[in-house]
Amino acid sequence: MPTLKQVEPNRYSRILGYGAARPDLIVTNDDIAGPIDSSDEWIVQRTGIKTRHRASEKISVTDLAVGAAQDALATSGVQGEELDAVIVATISHPYATPALATLVAEAVGSKAPAYDISAACAGFCYGIAQADALVRSGTAQKVLVIGVEKLSDFIDNTERTISFLLGDGAGAAVVGASDEPGIGPTIWGSDGERWGAVGMTHSMLDIRNRDFVANPVQEGEKLWPTLRQDGQTVFRWAVWEMAKVAQKALDAAGITADDLGALVTHQANMRIIDQMVKTLKLPESVVVARDIECAGNTSAASVPLAAHQLLQDNPDLSGKFALQIGFGAGLAYAAQVVVLP
Repeated sequence: MPTLKQVEPNRYSRILGYGAARPDLIVTNDDIAGPIDSSDEWIVQRTGIKTRHRASEKISVTDLAVGAAQDALATSGVQGEELDAVIVATISHPYATPALATLVAEAVGSKAPAYDISAACAGFCYGIAQADALVRSGTAQKVLVIGVEKLSDFIDNTERTISFLLGDGAGAAVVGASDEPGIGPTIWGSDGERWGAVGMTHSMLDIRNRDFVANPVQEGEKLWPTLRQDGQTVFRWAVWEMAKVAQKALDAAGITADDLGALVTHQANMRIIDQMVKTLKLPESVVVARDIECAGNTSAASVPLAAHQLLQDNPDLSGKFALQIGFGAGLAYAAQVVVLP
């Protein structure tokens, strides 16, 4: 009986380059404070956010994803036809099927396998974990990973738990084979017990099954599902549990906090970031991504956008270790140490 042939594995993988696409509108706290009966001072104090980028109607989630993909490919020196897989993390593609990733692959000149991940704010780090596995197994040599959101399509501007946090944007990375370790082991998981802590107000099935004769639309009622959260539950979970996950990622990579050059967390809330810095006892030499101040919370786009901006502002971080961690709806989480390109 013949033996099945196997592809030749690669020993290691690394991130070859990041890319980003930030949309055209800058929304200030004053622009959105009125409908939620808030103020610039309150929003800054509670979240650290001063502005957030949002896309106008003419810009789609596909446009953002393609823009970030093209930027990452250019930065990495990789052509679209060289890609062996395209992975897109998003919760805001308006179609349940087909995948957004196939549109992105076509736009960059690739016929590679392409698929979407729905892991919300952890989605990009999930994608990096999968790209790392694909490359090291030999199944792929170059993988494009994108985190993209147009969350403004799913915002109720009068909702007080999450609407003022959210922004739009896309970040991307190309993962390729490496002679040295460039991506550490991923620590990831989920906490389905808190499944409802972040999510939608209702499902599309609720609308389809509703008897509008018996239950007519009320004034001010929102039929389109929008985002909401239990802020206290999410905050406590992120502050206490995600620092443990971050430490496990450091341990799995065989380094300590003193070895880090940067920390790139999901940009959910500045207070969560500050608490993680304290809990991990990071030295002052570690550069901490604080993209949330100008970009807001962009869910799956958060980590790659923050990493891209960090390297733009601190090019000397190239070649140093960064701990990246995403966490959010699901509740899902993932963390890994990477060597910055």
